[in-house]
Amino acid sequence: MSNPTVSVVVVSRGRPESLLWCLTALAGVLYEPFEIVVVADEAGCLAVTGSVFDSDVKLVRFDEANISAARNKGVAQAAGEVIAFIDDDAAAEPMWLAHLIAPFEDESVTCTGGYVRGRNGISLQWAAREVNFQGVALPLEAAGLEPFTPKTREGFVVKTEGCNMAVQRKALRELGGFDEAFHFYLDETDLNLRLGKTGGKTVLVPLAEVHHAYKASPRRRDDRAVTDLFDVGASIVALLRKHGQPLEPRCSEMAEEQVERLRDQQQRGLMNAKEAARLLKTLESGFEAGKERPIEQYLPEKHMLKTEFLPFSKHRATSRVLSGRWRNRTRLRKKAADLAAEGANVSLFLFSFDTRFHHLRFVDAGYWEQTGGQFGRSERNQPLFQLLRLKTRLQREQARVALARGLPD
Repeated sequence: MSNPTVSVVVVSRGRPESLLWCLTALAGVLYEPFEIVVVADEAGCLAVTGSVFDSDVKLVRFDEANISAARNKGVAQAAGEVIAFIDDDAAAEPMWLAHLIAPFEDESVTCTGGYVRGRNGISLQWAAREVNFQGVALPLEAAGLEPFTPKTREGFVVKTEGCNMAVQRKALRELGGFDEAFHFYLDETDLNLRLGKTGGKTVLVPLAEVHHAYKASPRRRDDRAVTDLFDVGASIVALLRKHGQPLEPRCSEMAEEQVERLRDQQQRGLMNAKEAARLLKTLESGFEAGKERPIEQYLPEKHMLKTEFLPFSKHRATSRVLSGRWRNRTRLRKKAADLAAEGANVSLFLFSFDTRFHHLRFVDAGYWEQTGGQFGRSERNQPLFQLLRLKTRLQREQARVALARGLPD
């Protein structure tokens, strides 16, 4: 049986460098066939047209601060049987689509969702979760790495993450795409709830991994410090109204959650009390705006285009592993970049002779780099000190990423 065709939709606004970084990672994805639909502002479009991806992607110019509307523009141009979504500040592991799309062999599967690694590249930011009609998301039990359909509590549906999910194109278009009432936040949650209402089956896929880099945006700085909460407030009220839920006590709970979040950021020196008070006012303004915002603003059928599928050219198709001491990093990094340019998905492991925590990142030059102490921990639940030979440590770290990275046995 041949693989289903996949359209990967990437939305970008105000982050052209991050967009190219995301596309560079997608250039190493080991799946065929897939196309990429980039929906971006002028700066993003100029970055793409001036890059090696110019003739390789469908490019849609769109410059409104509304991620749902932008995603709908991408859905309208998508020609794949399945539409996958990733954000411009996320890097996909090479086996991302192979794992994320596999469950669609079962025709009853409507949606799949993968896991998201956080800023250190190792800890999970988001894994299996469920969500209810008040937008409350809770963790779910997940055993092993195989795809699974979670059993949710009454009133909950399976939650997927907007930066790592895929939906049958036919089902998504029948639903009208994303509700453009959700300019930011809860856009995919609303879709999950609508899919749940129609009886759509969602499968979670632990090995379908992306790495979320938390690039700066109008709502946060690079260090994750909050800069605006307006859309958070507007979206929660829009969700409650749309799905027949009372505004209270959920809005008060949301306000308290944000107070705790801002208090934590104050304690870490990311803002002062005056700034936190200002941010809470933007949340309150969002609550008020959400009461008036039109809901059920879907993609009109007439705007859903019939476009030709544009296969994305694979830039990196083989897998290579490099490793060595931190003191040799300059030479090894150059070698990794050269191999990536020659068409390899390179995994570079750099070990220092100490107990430093490990970090993993996708580098602009097109390779994966993990750094840390030979005796330090990678997964944060491991012991602080691990007495391991260098060869054994390398084998363990290779095995940890092998299934998502596509490394040879």
